[in-house]
Amino acid sequence: MRTPKHFYVYVMTNNPRSHLLYTGITGDLPRRVFEHKNTDAAIQREKQIKGWCRSKKIKLIESMNPHWHDLASDWEDLYKPVDRTPANPRQILRGLTATQDDVK
Repeated sequence: MRTPKHFYVYVMTNNPRSHLLYTGITGDLPRRVFEHKNTDAAIQREKQIKGWCRSKKIKLIESMNPHWHDLASDWEDLYKPVDRTPANPRQILRGLTATQDDVK
C-alpha cells in the first residue's frame, strides 16, 4: 500500500509589514518556500534594475555579456508556440448550435 501524500496549505508574505499575502497548497513545503524566496528576490532585483537609467543597464549587460550574444538563440525550437489556428476558420463553428442572441 502506498504511503498517503501529505499536502500543506501555506500563507506567505515577502516581508512582515507587507500587504501582499500568497496563499496556496503544496506537497513539498520546503521546496515551495525556497521558490517563493527566490521569486521574491528576483522581483526585487527587477524593480531595482527598472529604476536605473539606460546607461547603467547597458553597463550591467556588458559586464556579463560584452558582445551582446543572443543568450536565447538555441531556444527557438524548444519553446516554439504551437499554431492552433484551423486551416479554415469556419471549422470552429461546425457543430455549434445558434443561440437566440446569434439570430437576428
